Amino acid sequence: MKRTLLTAALVSLSLFAGQALAANADCEAKAAEKKLSGAAKTSFVKKCEKDMGAAGASGAEAMCEKSAADKKLAGAAKTSHIKKCVADADKKPA
Repeated sequence: MKRTLLTAALVSLSLFAGQALAANADCEAKAAEKKLSGAAKTSFVKKCEKDMGAAGASGAEAMCEKSAADKKLAGAAKTSHIKKCVADADKKPA
């Protein structure tokens, strides 16, 4: 019961704290499901957050690169489009 309540609290808090905390809550929940504790939990959560961050960033950037190619953008226009597109993708709720 405490674990469920803690997981629920972490998930609800993540709605307000942004994407990084959302990744942390997801990873914490996965660690709880696996019944990890101590150093094993810490290591698992760090790796999970790193993997989630890399997947999110590369996924958004790849999508934005494709969007720029579809629009036949080049040079500064392409760079600006990708930068804005990735920033907008980071702002969208998961």
